[in-house]
Amino acid sequence: MLSLKYFCRLQRSLAPILSTHIASKHTVDYSQLPKINESDLAEQFVRGSGPGGSAVNKNANCVVLTHIPTGTVIKCHISRCQDDNRKLARDMLIAKLDELLNGENSVAAQKKRIDEQKHKKTEYKKKKRAQLKEDWKKREGLA
Repeated sequence: MLSLKYFCRLQRSLAPILSTHIASKHTVDYSQLPKINESDLAEQFVRGSGPGGSAVNKNANCVVLTHIPTGTVIKCHISRCQDDNRKLARDMLIAKLDELLNGENSVAAQKKRIDEQKHKKTEYKKKKRAQLKEDWKKREGLA
């Protein structure tokens, strides 16, 4: 029987091997993400709406970001903080441009494919386990 101390040491020694194996199997290519120049952006701050009272309704913390070359407009009012909304709007713009430019090779599409593959694999394992259990019940005369 393995002691807990030995098991923890073994787990720590195998962790880099396991993580590299998993990472190499399901990697997302971030190399084709579009780069945004600040000179290509038009930024406006407008008043937001919704829950939050005077912290939202009286302050211009909603960010409207326009990418001039493509005409893509992003409106972000997730946070009550203007700086957070500026950062989030830029991230949303990069994701939107990535989908427009790269299509099937965009980061979101790659992540979706990986999730679908994982889901298929787990469903296959569930069905196989259920089939094995059913076969065992028939053999033992329990069904």
